[in-house]
Amino acid sequence: MSHTPLENFLLQFSHFTPQQLQLINSKAVERTYPTGAYFSEAGQIAREIGFIISGIFRACYFDNAGNEITKYFIDENHFVVDLQSYQYKLPSTEYVQAVTAVQVLVFSERDWQTIGHTIVGWAETERSIVTQALLEKIDRLSPLVNQDADTKYRAFLTKYPKLANRIPLSYLASYIGVTPQSLSRIRKNLAGH
Repeated sequence: MSHTPLENFLLQFSHFTPQQLQLINSKAVERTYPTGAYFSEAGQIAREIGFIISGIFRACYFDNAGNEITKYFIDENHFVVDLQSYQYKLPSTEYVQAVTAVQVLVFSERDWQTIGHTIVGWAETERSIVTQALLEKIDRLSPLVNQDADTKYRAFLTKYPKLANRIPLSYLASYIGVTPQSLSRIRKNLAGH
């Protein structure tokens, strides 16, 4: 039996009956975000959870000087939500913006809760998904903190080879903490070797 990307993702964490998968799919609403559109915004309370079918989002914020800083990227076959805002009903501290056109399966808070109340064992599955997502988020953030720009860029290429050519240079530069001009020099030097 062929499964959707969402079903394949969920089946990594638990076994689901066809009826349970049908319930989950019935609660998802497909939505497309054009490049530059926001899935969620700073200052707002997150009320939806998305599963990315295609495309890339970035989590970003503005520093005290008004500079836009990219924290990390979220691509296909990952959930997207500001978890702290969603769970604790706090205003989000970051923006989640489409870097490319993004196709997402969106679950409202009510529908997500319906799934949780209906499917036995959903809480454990959800906990496993959240744990994996948090570990991936830490992995995306932590190795870049104490490295020079060249090392950061090389690490990004190694870890996310399919993302580099899909992300605008300015966002990638912001992610590794350099100007777009510096990133261009790094890329040129790397290509020359």
